[in-house]
Amino acid sequence: MALSPSFAGLVLAAGESSRMGQDKALLPWQGETFLSSALRVLQSVTELVIVVAGENEPELAPIVYANAAYIIRNPHPEQGQFSSLQRGVEEVLNRGRDAAIVTLVDRPAPAVETLQQLKDEFQNASDQIWAVVPEFNGKHGHPVVIGREMIEAFLRAPAGSNARDVEHAHQNRIRYLAVNDPHVAINVNTPEEFQNLSTGIFT
Repeated sequence: MALSPSFAGLVLAAGESSRMGQDKALLPWQGETFLSSALRVLQSVTELVIVVAGENEPELAPIVYANAAYIIRNPHPEQGQFSSLQRGVEEVLNRGRDAAIVTLVDRPAPAVETLQQLKDEFQNASDQIWAVVPEFNGKHGHPVVIGREMIEAFLRAPAGSNARDVEHAHQNRIRYLAVNDPHVAINVNTPEEFQNLSTGIFT
């Protein structure tokens, strides 16, 4: 990249977690929660971290503030995850950052080394690369690193879009990076999946 970008971390956490039966952000994980572990690792490689909440803002705020992060609210979480992404990346730009490491709260946090690997790949790429997406065993996952160009593409997308549509429209601008971290490809949506994760079946 011609200029060194300034990075924000972004955690999308506004979902209802209806299939889980409890807020996935608050699921216990290795002495923390999914949310607090995500905040901790993102803070190690970014200048600030933003959490996008929905109706669960009052429950998440104490964890966010205890970890020196920022919380904003998606006023319409019922419109889906992409609306939270748009709200979040808009805030990234408003806070003077031009790149973001974006993750979802429905998974255990990746290793710090994985985040640094993704960030380094993005920073060392040419200006033609707008995003870096991790891949484990051929499966794409999160966190993803996005630059200003991809942020603006997300913001320009019409209501009803999703991140995958936007990424596919700019496929030649995305670099997929194989990483040795199974957590990037895990989604935890049900109590059974969380139990499997806790007992090591996913790994």
